[in-house]
Amino acid sequence: AAEDKASDENERNALAMKLPSGHEIAVVQIAGLIARRILCDVKEGQSLAAGERFGIIRFGSRTDLYLPEGTLPLVAVGQRMIGGETVIAELPSA
Repeated sequence: AAEDKASDENERNALAMKLPSGHEIAVVQIAGLIARRILCDVKEGQSLAAGERFGIIRFGSRTDLYLPEGTLPLVAVGQRMIGGETVIAELPSA
């Protein structure tokens, strides 16, 4: 799943979200070639709290995060992140 083509070829699940601030973000869970098992507990129209877990990719893999232009990253390339704990970015003023 680390390769760019994995996002097109492997099993994936996409979530588009509109935040109370008006920002729109998207999260794409991408399963690896071996794992191929994504569990997502979110239903359409369901609200999530900041840091709330919404699913898992069995045996790990890759997650792509799409943020608005002007977002300030707060993590470094290669940094290990912990779901529900690591603050990834600061969104621009709405």
